[in-house]
Amino acid sequence: MNTVELIRKKRDGGRLTLDELKYLVTGAVSGTIPDYQITAFLMAVYFQGMDDHETADLTDVMAHSGAMNDLSDMPGYPVDKHSTGGVGDTTSLVLIPLLAAAGLTVAKLSGRALGHTGGTIDKLESIPGFRTDLSRAEFLGLVRKNGLALADHTADMVPADRILYELRDVTATVESLPLIVSSIMSKKIAGGAKGIVLDVKTGAGAFLPEIEESRELARALVAIGVKLGRRISALITDMSQPLGHMVGNALEVKEAIDTLKGDGPQDLEDLCCALGAELLVFSGQDPDRDQAKKQLHGLLLDGSALAKFRLLVEEQGGDVRVIDDPQILPQAREKIAITAPRSGIVSELNALAIGKAAGILGAGRMTMDDVIDPAVGIEVVRKIGDQVEIGETLAVLHVNDNANLPQAQEMVTAAYRIGDGPAAPPPLIHERIGE
Repeated sequence: MNTVELIRKKRDGGRLTLDELKYLVTGAVSGTIPDYQITAFLMAVYFQGMDDHETADLTDVMAHSGAMNDLSDMPGYPVDKHSTGGVGDTTSLVLIPLLAAAGLTVAKLSGRALGHTGGTIDKLESIPGFRTDLSRAEFLGLVRKNGLALADHTADMVPADRILYELRDVTATVESLPLIVSSIMSKKIAGGAKGIVLDVKTGAGAFLPEIEESRELARALVAIGVKLGRRISALITDMSQPLGHMVGNALEVKEAIDTLKGDGPQDLEDLCCALGAELLVFSGQDPDRDQAKKQLHGLLLDGSALAKFRLLVEEQGGDVRVIDDPQILPQAREKIAITAPRSGIVSELNALAIGKAAGILGAGRMTMDDVIDPAVGIEVVRKIGDQVEIGETLAVLHVNDNANLPQAQEMVTAAYRIGDGPAAPPPLIHERIGE
């Protein structure tokens, strides 16, 4: 095949075949096709787009560009979950042990924080001793033994995505929908799950803040999953304000533990049960979503999900004492309250501003080389719809380094709007996109 001719074909609006996409992706991974030609291909896709068949082919080729997890002989129904990222999004820490407690098999590969959104791996690593750098043999061995494991992506899985994303990041082609979809779904396909639920965020703190953009992404992700033989659905969920009350790594671990004890924020618990219900239905274990949600709520209340989380922590080297004594988790040196400037009802709480404020306190990273402080973050005390009196605490900053403290205080203060009239919290789940 001729690389220039394939670039020209895509540039002129043609549809690349599976073999042609395999040639380009294999060349990118092996280095036999130079970066400048792969960049030209990406730019052609950015401008010309791809239909669902072409996007599915690209996703499949990317998924098979490295090692694949084979979960076909695992004892339970293998499932996976993906979130497009948000602020205070602690769902994976609760949902994974919850699904395992329900008898499903969860081999979860997660990522690290970048920008204003948190990363599950960083959160888990705030537990002293917790290992996320598992070999494939260790990872799959734990899944087989316990029904769950949670680890960082290994370098040999979907190398095409890493290469293509690095080029997209420096060539202004990140926003291409087919490239976004193939990036997300190639990792899910390589992960080996049969059932997948997608948590597509919308609102100020989301990757795509507008509902129509979120809907378009959800539909595309589901379409590609179906074409590649997976049971899959997406819930479009709200990220106009943070999920739960904690933003920051150790803080979110504590909130996840509280939720697994049946004492967490209602929105976090409800979302985890709604996402989990999709997978229980896919597994055939429960044909009714409402009944599946009730089953999952019960597993939070009776301690079954907490027991699976304890097993997860213990088997991956973490200090299980944090479950009974969260003070063992990293603690910030100072707590600083942000207070209400007037009495009224919280009418707005900008998730993006909260996420950015937590980031500059040290809870996030702007580049992958930045070092995260696991102890710092923001405790969101009041949310939309809450009545407040002048001088009452709206949020608490957990701080170790005061260098960016004034800026963080200003950002959190500005994130809140307090009005006179009633304000209803936004819906937790806006809509479901099914097969």
